[in-house]
Amino acid sequence: MTSNLDTPRLSRVSTGNPELDQMLGGGLVPGTLTVVMGATGIGKTQLGLQFANAGQTQEGQRGILFDMTSRGDAQNHSEYARRMSGWILKQRFIDEPCAPEDIWNYDRMRSDYFHLFERSGRRVSIQDLSHDQWQEWKIELNRKLDQAIAFFYGNFVHGVRRCVIDGVEPTDRASDSFQFHVFDYIYHQILHKDADWVARDLFRIHFRAHEAEVLKHMYDHRQIATVLLYTSHEVLLDELLCRPIESGDELSNANTIILMGKVRDGLKMRRALHVAKHRGSPCDDSIVPFEIIESGLKLGNESTP
Repeated sequence: MTSNLDTPRLSRVSTGNPELDQMLGGGLVPGTLTVVMGATGIGKTQLGLQFANAGQTQEGQRGILFDMTSRGDAQNHSEYARRMSGWILKQRFIDEPCAPEDIWNYDRMRSDYFHLFERSGRRVSIQDLSHDQWQEWKIELNRKLDQAIAFFYGNFVHGVRRCVIDGVEPTDRASDSFQFHVFDYIYHQILHKDADWVARDLFRIHFRAHEAEVLKHMYDHRQIATVLLYTSHEVLLDELLCRPIESGDELSNANTIILMGKVRDGLKMRRALHVAKHRGSPCDDSIVPFEIIESGLKLGNESTP
């Protein structure tokens, strides 16, 4: 069974930043992947929150945040969201029970934030694990992914159309990162899959019992915009511009790539961003300085005292 939806696709999805939307020829393309890449502390999370928050205006529902940080580092999502827009994040926890009938309950399922590796404390490289440890980790991961399906599906059936995936940490090779293995599964098996087939993965043997509700709550995955926040080793924007793309790297699969890094301005270092890729759409190829203010990113020259 496949979905047959006549819902019109949005022409563009706002990033929540008008200046960046203008650079992107009107915004992001729905149904595609955008990768925002830069070093820790450069402003990726603030940009991701601006994008998620903009869903309230454009689609009537804020986006969701899926955190893949595995070393216990705080991403400060809750504090940033509260300070930037007064948004109090509602978290779904990894061990939170979810009965099939809960899915259709807006108050029960509508949440903002989910931390997949909460309390795991694992390193991010497959090479750090022995063969047996990797097999054990995959078994544990499969249990976590069942909760991830419930998080995404339970939000999408209630109107969410944008998601931010944060906490992807740097490794020497993308193919060594189990976080990229997880992202590949989520992107292709949840985010880019017909709603009824995601429901089959969630309900499994109980699907037939809930099929009528599934059909009443169909959504078009081609309307879902995904932003992946990808932490790099590189700090300087020039280094990111010269970074080779490895086969299988998510950069090679992205429709849009936004690079964020430091640039030298006389005797000062400033933040700047560049749209390195925006497939099938005109875009501004400038290197644009930005600063981080209380409400998020402000593009353009920094204010002078």
